[in-house]
Amino acid sequence: TLQEVCCQRIQELCDERNISMNKLSILCGMTTTLSNITSGRSKNPTVSTIKKICDGMDITLAEFFDYEPFNELDQEIK
Repeated sequence: TLQEVCCQRIQELCDERNISMNKLSILCGMTTTLSNITSGRSKNPTVSTIKKICDGMDITLAEFFDYEPFNELDQEIK
């Protein structure tokens, strides 16, 4: 699902930068929101939320979404 791929991407980016989710939440200023996303309680993170995560990691939205599993998601509207 989109939520699962977002979680995978966030974790991968944290691993690449050697930062914990806790550190990322501080960098993003979104402790509860990031926790909700990564735990699955938040099923549809908004683009605004993803942008804040990107800002915390100092990357662009394009860099965030440049991840093959996003291309493999099933089409939502059929």
